[in-house]
Amino acid sequence: MKKIYIFLLVILGLYVLLLIPFPSNEKNIQKATHNPFIWNQDSLWEGLEIRFQEAKRIPSIELDSIVNDLSYNADALLNTLENTISKPDDSLYSLIETNFFNITPLIAAQPKKSDWYINYYNRVRKKIKSDSRFWNMNHINARNTSYRLLYGMRASVEEVLLQSNNNDFISTMYVTEEPSVTPSVNILGIKVHSGDLLISRGGAEVSAFISRGNDYPGNFSHVAIIHIDKATNKPYFVEAHIEKGVAISSLKTYLNDKKLRFIVMRPRNDLPQIESNPMLPYQVSSYIFKESQTRHIPYDFKMDYYDSSAMFCSEVGSYAYKQFGISLWEFKSTISSDGVMDWLNTFGVENFVTQMPSDLEYDPMLSVVAEWRDKDILFQDHLDNAVMDALLSEANNGAKLDYNIFMLPLARVIKGYSYIFNIMGKEGVIPEGMDAISALKNNNFVEKFQNCKTQTKVKIETFKKLNGYLPPYWQLVKMAENTLSN
Repeated sequence: MKKIYIFLLVILGLYVLLLIPFPSNEKNIQKATHNPFIWNQDSLWEGLEIRFQEAKRIPSIELDSIVNDLSYNADALLNTLENTISKPDDSLYSLIETNFFNITPLIAAQPKKSDWYINYYNRVRKKIKSDSRFWNMNHINARNTSYRLLYGMRASVEEVLLQSNNNDFISTMYVTEEPSVTPSVNILGIKVHSGDLLISRGGAEVSAFISRGNDYPGNFSHVAIIHIDKATNKPYFVEAHIEKGVAISSLKTYLNDKKLRFIVMRPRNDLPQIESNPMLPYQVSSYIFKESQTRHIPYDFKMDYYDSSAMFCSEVGSYAYKQFGISLWEFKSTISSDGVMDWLNTFGVENFVTQMPSDLEYDPMLSVVAEWRDKDILFQDHLDNAVMDALLSEANNGAKLDYNIFMLPLARVIKGYSYIFNIMGKEGVIPEGMDAISALKNNNFVEKFQNCKTQTKVKIETFKKLNGYLPPYWQLVKMAENTLSN
């Protein structure tokens, strides 16, 4: 009996010992000094929805005629300046934005959607990417113009797509046929070359956080660089995963790792480095492909792109191209909201001037080749974004991620087992580089996210029954915010 008491006392002592939290690392935080971009145009979004409702009552022939007139005028404006170089503060861009937002709800209301809006959006995309080569992308005007048009027009396009039936839905958008001589393969109908960067959006809660937790909230959470073997033409994807660090994935593994969307980006072929060496992107992909096999590269939760001993997903591509004289992310990503920084720091992030996946789209050294999304999961992407926006609003109002301190000893034991698995080259329950407290707070974050999402789904069904259409994004955000406030 005495031995049992001693054993229980030892267990109790270990439990109490494991309850002791470690000191905070907040002193290491590198903060940004920018201000987050804010649309602040609720009245505009509400007006667009009203216009959509009104347009649904217009006879089809009359509505088609109105759309044709508006699209003709929009084309005429773009045609006059498409082959010139515009500055970020030129009135052209604000007119393009206004015209596109005005016509979008009418196209969304068409029984048979016009495909004009897709072609127009891609023409504007190409112009902005071309013009931005001559802009100072660290200047607020250049940054805001790129974001408002590229992100804002995508949001409008997707509202149309979500009001489309399956036959009208366009999964793949081809944007720029950027020349490349490196090996290529076909992925979901898109010709992808070795050295291309694939920016994607995962389906996990943290993917929504990465996409939206940025001064310029976006649609993407992950970056991979593709390497295509010259001898076999077999594609490989080099990418950093939270669970296992930098690893190589096959095409099947890459696609099976849930993707809500992805965009293919390619270095411009007129970059001096590529003009003098057209095979440079292949050499870049070959370099990081071999590098990831010669050393273990853990995931970089700190998001420090200056330290390559560990890497986060964006860093894999930027590190590889940097070795060959091309510095991606011409402007650095910034995270300035106190609440967002607090929550990200919970997961180990210490650098809030960094490289975020969504921001790579605006880099003028890269062309947008094509974009893919799936109709069945596009609305899930929007719902996840709306829930995340609502949660981050709460974070900025002082809400914290918490954990059950009495679960800390168990979490630390699991972390110990995970550490042993990591040494053996296997994945543990708690990722390498994440401590026990962060793991518990991550559980709290997932719980908050799922609770809000579940209740928001109920509101969505009510909206659909009442109005007869899917709620637009601004309605989703309101629903999520109301869920959290109740």
